[in-house]
Amino acid sequence: MTRPEVVVTGMGMVTPVGTTAADVHAAMCEGRSGLRRPPEDHQVGTALEVGAFSPSIDPATLMPATEARVVDRYIVMALKAAEDALRDADFEVGRDADPYRVAVILSGTGGLATLEAQVVVRTQKGRLGVSPYLLPGMLPNMGAARIAIKYGIRGFVSSSGTACAAGSQAIGEALRLLRADEADVVLAGCSEAPLFPTLADTFGNARALARGWGEDPESASRPFDRRRNGLVLGEGAGVFVLERKDFAEARGAAAHADVLGWGVTNDAHHPTTPRPDGEGARECMRRALKDAALEPADIGYLNAHGTSTKLGDAAEALAIRTLFGADTPPVSSTKAVTGHMLGASGVVESAVSIQALRSGLLPPTHNLDDPDPDCDLDHVRKDPRAAHVEHVISNSFGFGGHNVSVVYGRPSTQRTRTA
Repeated sequence: MTRPEVVVTGMGMVTPVGTTAADVHAAMCEGRSGLRRPPEDHQVGTALEVGAFSPSIDPATLMPATEARVVDRYIVMALKAAEDALRDADFEVGRDADPYRVAVILSGTGGLATLEAQVVVRTQKGRLGVSPYLLPGMLPNMGAARIAIKYGIRGFVSSSGTACAAGSQAIGEALRLLRADEADVVLAGCSEAPLFPTLADTFGNARALARGWGEDPESASRPFDRRRNGLVLGEGAGVFVLERKDFAEARGAAAHADVLGWGVTNDAHHPTTPRPDGEGARECMRRALKDAALEPADIGYLNAHGTSTKLGDAAEALAIRTLFGADTPPVSSTKAVTGHMLGASGVVESAVSIQALRSGLLPPTHNLDDPDPDCDLDHVRKDPRAAHVEHVISNSFGFGGHNVSVVYGRPSTQRTRTA
């Protein structure tokens, strides 16, 4: 039995460098950084030396004003990304598909900033001060639930909590649902709002954050560079509309790309650090290629997880060299300009990979001035590289040892998007 083919028909996002895939890709190619010192009035205060801040969004434009006051920022960004993705796909639940054949998989850490604020309220005012709207305002599943409620989506609705791999995992799970004919359309993505004091403090105390770049914040994230010393925490959201190819063509939809395959593994090594030999990451990419029925030589561009940490970048580079050999595909990490948006990074980086595929312009890794010998790869750096590619792969790895890789190809639908 031939499994259904799957395509991306819509992309929506909220990022520190743009709110469309084209704008984000252009920012990568032009080196327009979203990294900066925290604004003086921002809640994160002095807990963070450098951050990547997405634009503010008025919740009342996305939901009733009475509810807008009690939801976490991660939900607001998720709703905005979903709205833009549906508009981009020209898709309407009910008009274009049975609501029971539409699904949502929206991942993320949840509204921890809202939880923290209510803990403070309880400490100050006691039990009766705690908001009765705390749970619907912050639970990790509420981003997916709010999207389902707003658009009347009645099929499979869920969330996954695989840390920084969660966004890519959502795309892979959507691919699985569509191949199994359990849905015709899936909204898949992730939203993360980690820029508040406690989370910033725990990253800082773990020595995971870039430090010493306060006077030059745009240089703080430097994946694969010898001077890298930590990640830059960012916020954002990304949502894809994925459809079975036959369903998309029947409704005359134009595709951005084909979703060809995915791989998932776990390092089973350590809660926060990757396997130094990169074995889990290598096997994840190998499985993604096998699922896509491709060979390593078929990949024309690789968007790395590349967080700008010493151990993570070196382990991923070793995994890439081990799988692809001496002739690795062109590689870049776009976190140098977006920061690390945790699970949302995987969706945004998939969108950038798709834009690279369609435009023939591979974005560089900015701030990669002195490549670390331990990260020896075919780095795209300083300037974008023109290249015609047929297939791309995007990596996302997360705390807990989670590894996810997704492979995309040029759109094969009768109608396709212009680059």
